[in-house]
Amino acid sequence: MTPAQSIHIDLDGAWPKDATEAYADCRSWGPRLRYSATARGIEEFYEFVRPKMAKYTLFGSGDYHHLSALWLRQFEEPVTIVSFDNHPDWDIRPPRWCCGTWINRALELPHVRKAVIWGCGNFELNFPGHLFVNRRALRNQQLEVWPWTERLKPSGRKRWPGMTREDWQEKFSAFAQRLAGERLYVTVDLDCLSSDESATNWEQGLFTVEDILWALDELRAQASLAGGDLCGAYSVPTFERFKQRIESTIDHPRLDPVNPAEAAARNGRALRMIWSALTAAPGVAVI
Repeated sequence: MTPAQSIHIDLDGAWPKDATEAYADCRSWGPRLRYSATARGIEEFYEFVRPKMAKYTLFGSGDYHHLSALWLRQFEEPVTIVSFDNHPDWDIRPPRWCCGTWINRALELPHVRKAVIWGCGNFELNFPGHLFVNRRALRNQQLEVWPWTERLKPSGRKRWPGMTREDWQEKFSAFAQRLAGERLYVTVDLDCLSSDESATNWEQGLFTVEDILWALDELRAQASLAGGDLCGAYSVPTFERFKQRIESTIDHPRLDPVNPAEAAARNGRALRMIWSALTAAPGVAVI
């Protein structure tokens, strides 16, 4: 049997079971892995899920984004990560395995050359959040971030090369051209989209679905996709450990109540369009 090219790793019921080519029911693992996980828990889950992994992975809430560092283990040739996310996920503080620290785990993999994050608009880039960035990776040019200038404080605008709605496509095109001939791993967290476009468990950014489709076309015109993933749909949080629950509660923003039907409609549209573009065959235009 030919291995599936894409799989839905279901941790929290955030997506319909038949959303992708293959399906793996991992909901019993969800509370153990949500927001953060122990090193032992991560490795046990990896051994469980490794035979099921595919080139493209759909999984649940952005609370599980640290699992992208596991999906990346299946690749051997060098890759550059391109992440569309409202959060940089580069924090150097504990927990080591956490949705806010996973970029550092990915950069520890020998075949990951660099990570570039587009669309950040959250407090981590302003004082004092920027104090906890992986500075070594920044110095070594393994880490790059392109935030929305309007979401930065004046000091942040001096520190980071930001972008605006008027110039972001120009800057992204120049970035894509620098990737000519490279192999990419593209990860999309739906919280990079505005709240009109998706419903998530986190603060949300300024991209539209059409923006992401355009960006994927730009990347495919210059480079090849080794694989990718999509996460970020809203789901009701459940946790296994008390410490995990407390840390998550402190870190998460206070959001307005989510209407399940409206959330499913917004996220369903985003999934249909972005997933098709992400997993498209080489040479196929997505917009």
